[in-house]
Amino acid sequence: MAVNAKMVKELREKTGAGMMDCKKALTETDGDMEKAMEWLREKGISKAQKKADRIAAEGAAAIEISGNTAVLFEVNCETDFVTKNDSFKTMLQDLGKHLVSQKPETVEAALEQPLHGDGQKLGDYITDMIAKIGEKISLRRFALKEKTDNDAFGAYLHMGGNIGVLTVLEGSTDEQAAKDVAMHVAAVNPRYVSQQDIPEEEANAEREMLKTQALNEGKPENIVEKMVEGRLNKFFAEICLLEQDFVKDPDQKVKQFVEAKGGQINAFDRFEVGEGMEKREENFADEVMSQVKK
Repeated sequence: MAVNAKMVKELREKTGAGMMDCKKALTETDGDMEKAMEWLREKGISKAQKKADRIAAEGAAAIEISGNTAVLFEVNCETDFVTKNDSFKTMLQDLGKHLVSQKPETVEAALEQPLHGDGQKLGDYITDMIAKIGEKISLRRFALKEKTDNDAFGAYLHMGGNIGVLTVLEGSTDEQAAKDVAMHVAAVNPRYVSQQDIPEEEANAEREMLKTQALNEGKPENIVEKMVEGRLNKFFAEICLLEQDFVKDPDQKVKQFVEAKGGQINAFDRFEVGEGMEKREENFADEVMSQVKK
C-alpha cells in the first residue's frame, strides 16, 4: 500500500513521533495504522508524545558563532543529568548551526524549517531526540546577533551553560574585552544597557516610591526632591550595565572599560536556564525510584 502525507500526518498526531519515523513505520507495516503505532512503540519512539506534558525547566544555554553571525539559545530538558549526555551536546551543536545559518525570526518558524537539507523539519528532529534521550526537550528561545568585521562578539557561558550571555563590542575587535563584558553581565545581571533604555513609566514609578519612602522617614518636603534624585541615580547605577562597577576592576565603571577599548556596547542578551518557568519538586531518590518503576 502506498504511504501518503495524510497517513504520515495522522500517525504523527497519534504518536508524537517524527515525520521520518512515521513514514518508515507505515512503510514497514504496509500502511496499517495500528501496526505502525505498535512498530513505533516497540522502537520506543512513540514515548515522545507521553512526555509532552511533563515539566522541562532544566537544560542549557548555548552559543554558536559563524563569521559575523552569532546566536544565543536555550534548550530545556527535565533533568540536568541529560545536559551531560553526548547526544544532547550533539543536538545543541546541530541546533546552533541551524539557527545561525537559517536565521529564523521565531522559535515556531525555526521548528518548521528543514534541518541538514534532508527534508526533516527541526521540530521532528527534536521529537526524535526526545525518543532517543528519554526526556521532554524543547527549544525555548534564541537571540541572533550580527556584527561587522570591525566589531567583536562577547560570548560567555557560565557553569556549562546555566547562564549564557551574548553581546557585541562595536568599534573594537578585542574579543577578550567583549568576553569580559559578557562575563560581567552574567555575574551582575543588569536589566538595561544605559539609563536611556529604562522605560519612562518604570522610572516614574521608582521616583514616586522613593518619594513616599522619604516622606515616611519624616524628611522635610523641601529636601525630599533632592534626596529622591540622588537615590534614583543610585538605582539607575544598579540596574544599568554601563553605570555598574566593572567586576574585574571595581575602580572603574563598565562604560569606562569599554571606552578604553575603543568600543561601545548598545545591547546584550542574557539567558538563565529555567528563569520564569515552573520547577518540578522532586528529590534525587524519588527521581531514581520513578525510573526504576518504569
